[in-house]
Amino acid sequence: MIKEFKEFISRGNMMDLAVGVIIGAAFTAIVNSLVKNLINPLIGLFIGKIDLSDLKFSIAEATFKYGEFLNAVINFLIIALVVFLLVKLINKLMPKKKEETKKEIENSELYLKEIRDLLKEKN
Repeated sequence: MIKEFKEFISRGNMMDLAVGVIIGAAFTAIVNSLVKNLINPLIGLFIGKIDLSDLKFSIAEATFKYGEFLNAVINFLIIALVVFLLVKLINKLMPKKKEETKKEIENSELYLKEIRDLLKEKN
């Protein structure tokens, strides 16, 4: 069991995942700073408040902080947009496996046709 765990940890995919999580955490901090320090003040210019996180309303004794929710939504949308753009870029840079498979099939068919023609000539 320890050997299997060691093999699991030492796989490249696990290391890639660890690096992705670390970079994702750092990226989240950057996005949070972007939203808090740049986007919120810009939105605040239009609605009259500088910090969206202060937006709230109360019903009886319950306080609803919808400004913090708006911050979280903005953070999510920015992160989702960046991830979408990264995936799109990676898909453009990486060759498609379907094309490679199609080329291999075409080559195989070509070789089979040549073998068939050679056999016909021989007979």
